[in-house]
Amino acid sequence: MNDLAAIASTVSASFLGSFVEVVEAFTIILAVGLSRGWRPAAAGTVLALLTLAVMVVALGPLLAMIPLDLLRFAVGVLLILFGMRWLRKAILRASGFIALHDEEKAFAAETGNLKRQAADRRADFLAGLAAYKAVVLEGVEVVFIVIAVGAGHGLTGYASLGAAAALLLVLAIGVAIHRPLSQVPENALKFVVGLMLTSFGVFWTGEGLGAAWPGSDAALLGIAALFAATALLATKLLKSYHAARLAAVSR
Repeated sequence: MNDLAAIASTVSASFLGSFVEVVEAFTIILAVGLSRGWRPAAAGTVLALLTLAVMVVALGPLLAMIPLDLLRFAVGVLLILFGMRWLRKAILRASGFIALHDEEKAFAAETGNLKRQAADRRADFLAGLAAYKAVVLEGVEVVFIVIAVGAGHGLTGYASLGAAAALLLVLAIGVAIHRPLSQVPENALKFVVGLMLTSFGVFWTGEGLGAAWPGSDAALLGIAALFAATALLATKLLKSYHAARLAAVSR
């Protein structure tokens, strides 16, 4: 895989992973803005972004001090754990074992919570805090994705561009429609991102351990294909099992 392909895969993984996280954060910010006003929503969001910026500035020099092989190994292991978590949930949702994530329901739940707090003298503070927590929680995952997919081959800048593009796209769509982005195929995106992160993780863990992958960087495509085939087979088998179990219960 040449440099252009490495850059493209890094930007794609960062963009898709960040897009999912930003959509979830935007749902809470929108609920705060429409329920309590845009001032607490903006205050919580800006403070959260400053918190994330401090984290990034603090992490940068620390990462530079870690030997590259050790960094690849550590990031690879974390990527496997992180990617498998996304992939597992995507498989279970696709097979019907757990409900699909619904941004409309998340928006309604947060709006209801904010309305219940309306009589509290701290209502604006609590609304701003909700926006802050949403942005920080989802933002930490975005920061991790950017560092994880970019640090292994020194492409953190390109990974950051992917995350920034996701942020701008979600904001542009959100401002235009003023509604939760419920039409986003979030489970499909999580499935794809889970595959990409897990594949990167296996590849970089191997590199960190000194493994010589056949075909060098092109081996990443083979790893991704293997995980994709396994995940699709698992989804098909679990879907059949779930359908059979429901049919047995309904008799």
